[in-house]
Amino acid sequence: MKNNSGCAVSDDGVYDVVVVGGGAAGLSAALVLARARRRVAVVDAGGPRNAPAAHMHGFLSRDGMSPADLLAVGRAEVAGYGVDLFEGRVDQIDPGFLVRLEGGAVLGARRVVVATGLRDELPAIPGVRERWGRDLLFCPYCHAYEVRDQPIGVLGTHPGAVRHALLLRQWSHDVVFFPHTLDLGAEERELLAARGVVVVGGTVKRLVTEGDRLRGVELVEGHVVPRSAVFVFPRVVPHDALLTALGCERDDSGWVTTDDAGRTSVFGVWAVGNVSDAKALVITAAGQGAAAAFALNHDLVAEDVERAMKDAGSSSREPRHVPRPAPRGAASD
Repeated sequence: MKNNSGCAVSDDGVYDVVVVGGGAAGLSAALVLARARRRVAVVDAGGPRNAPAAHMHGFLSRDGMSPADLLAVGRAEVAGYGVDLFEGRVDQIDPGFLVRLEGGAVLGARRVVVATGLRDELPAIPGVRERWGRDLLFCPYCHAYEVRDQPIGVLGTHPGAVRHALLLRQWSHDVVFFPHTLDLGAEERELLAARGVVVVGGTVKRLVTEGDRLRGVELVEGHVVPRSAVFVFPRVVPHDALLTALGCERDDSGWVTTDDAGRTSVFGVWAVGNVSDAKALVITAAGQGAAAAFALNHDLVAEDVERAMKDAGSSSREPRHVPRPAPRGAASD
């Protein structure tokens, strides 16, 4: 475990906030909290979801920047405000917010922000994992513009794949849908036909590459359909073990529920970014981190005031608490 500085914490060794996860959501929360003069630590194990992508898009002023460069700039910014950055994995968070890192180190906190993201489970088709983030893509809003007007394929490996194909027709007039193992109904075929999406039946065998570029989709029958880019709708699984171990409530889809500021059902625990919202783009996740930091700082101020009143001999008064709205379900697919 490494940290970037010898930044002091409070007299009792407890951080105001420990942020678990150093992606856009976690770093954004840390930045706002540090500027609010809070003592903050960020623990990050590396391996962000968008690491395979060479560029990210749709982030105002950062369009086309590599994900790695964005995180490097973010880490430098928060470090400049005195945030401690720890490289490592959090094994568990004990009651009282004792954040236990892999290797034995323990960080005490008054509050925690979990921004651990999610993982994409890709179909077991040869070539898929090798091309992932290059010319095998997922998010149209992130990458479809770069392959506009090119021959695009969509793999039918997820119930949401039909909707994906209908959406991608916005970027290209040449979109082919490969049902693969998906059983298309008559209504779905009608929708695809109306949108001008061609359906090519048969089981997909592999993605064909040549010279480190995608050339097409090969079916088990031996036919190759030329394509310049292929989109797939992966199964997304949140890295939410820390949240569920703390008892955070889930919605009917199995995702941890939060309010609009990222507050979970467990006191003092916030969740932001893809760990609670599968649809969040990088810029969305950064905004969620900032929103959580605003609410979290107000929560800490209320506690600070209450503590000061008690220290001043006002402990006989009725404790004052900031009302905390009930969590609402996070968006998910």
